[in-house]
Amino acid sequence: MDEQRGPGAGPPERWRPGGPPRWRRHGPPGWIRRAAGRDEDPEPAGRARWPWPSTVLLTAFVLIGSGFADHAQTGERVALDPPGRVLLFVSGALLLWRWRHPVAVLCGTVAAVLLYLGAGYPYGPVLLTVAVACFTAVVSGRRYAAWAAMGALWAGHLLIVHVLYRWLPPSGDDAAPWTEEIVVATWAVALLAVSELARVRREQWARERARAERRRADEERLRIARELHDVLAHSISVINVQAGVGLALLDSDPEQARTALTTIKAKSKEALGEVRQVLDTLRAPGAAPRTPAPGLDRLPELVEQAASAGLTVTVEGAPPRLSPGADLAAFRIVQEALTNVVRHSGSREARVHIERRERRLRLLVDDDGPATGADAGGTGNGLAGMRERAAALGGTIEAGTRPDGGFRVLALLPIESEEDR
Repeated sequence: MDEQRGPGAGPPERWRPGGPPRWRRHGPPGWIRRAAGRDEDPEPAGRARWPWPSTVLLTAFVLIGSGFADHAQTGERVALDPPGRVLLFVSGALLLWRWRHPVAVLCGTVAAVLLYLGAGYPYGPVLLTVAVACFTAVVSGRRYAAWAAMGALWAGHLLIVHVLYRWLPPSGDDAAPWTEEIVVATWAVALLAVSELARVRREQWARERARAERRRADEERLRIARELHDVLAHSISVINVQAGVGLALLDSDPEQARTALTTIKAKSKEALGEVRQVLDTLRAPGAAPRTPAPGLDRLPELVEQAASAGLTVTVEGAPPRLSPGADLAAFRIVQEALTNVVRHSGSREARVHIERRERRLRLLVDDDGPATGADAGGTGNGLAGMRERAAALGGTIEAGTRPDGGFRVLALLPIESEEDR
């Protein structure tokens, strides 16, 4: 129905060809790019998120923490001056772009930290900026760039404290012990390992969510297929019988033919209304239905419709109070069972027995047969739909030929369905 979208309208956002599903648009842009299998960033620059709060807090922490470290290392390292504070500020402020340009931000923070350490400024929380940038790069899918940057950081630190320390401040400084290099290397490897673990867990979460989305879509598709089958099969069966009656009596009994045509018109209108209600759920997912779902309170309508198709239905027992899900399933099961009698049974009588047993509803639909037609054994989609409805509620369906030649459908449904708890 493209004309309903208006001129120039494209396909809905979540079905855009070539783009990732909507659920994949809730993570960092780099991760979305990996999930979509494309090199370009699917989020326009104006829509990508800016991590202002975390960046401001982290930058403030680095500046304040380095100030305390400066006091603690007085006489051992160069005093923290304005250029040093600028390097600290730059290393933290770069993180604002970490989700947009993870590799560039990681390289920038590594360079700022190496300049800071090479200038002899006190050790402190400045390495935290590198940790955050490395984590973001790995989670965004830039694994090799992150490993290379951390290797460059370790090699640069090794060069500063073991080779260039003679010419770099503070003057008179000695080479750092090798145990310090082991600590730095261990810290870098641990950081990369944690980042890789987070990346793997996030990708696993994405796959699980994709499977859950597909499963929900399949369940919704099956639900709609069952509804359409039950509505159309029953209505068309009644219409078919009435059309045959109308054709047979068109010349001999025009008044009876008129009654048959009136029944066809009413039943087709009702079927169109129910089909429209099912299709409305596709156009507006999650919207409340305009009319209440049918239940066993409409059983007299089924009896009347079956009578118009030449089938006499006897109902025994009164339906108990059911949850909406169980009530709809019970109605559709009785409807499909009576439709099968009309279509596939030579009997013109059927019995519906309703009984409550503890917390379960027992539905029994019997006819005396014999079966007619090639598919009278009940191997079509109708019985499959009934079993799916019962299984979805935690109930069971037994359907088959009786020893005396008739056909029986026995359904056991919980009074309160799992969906309504």
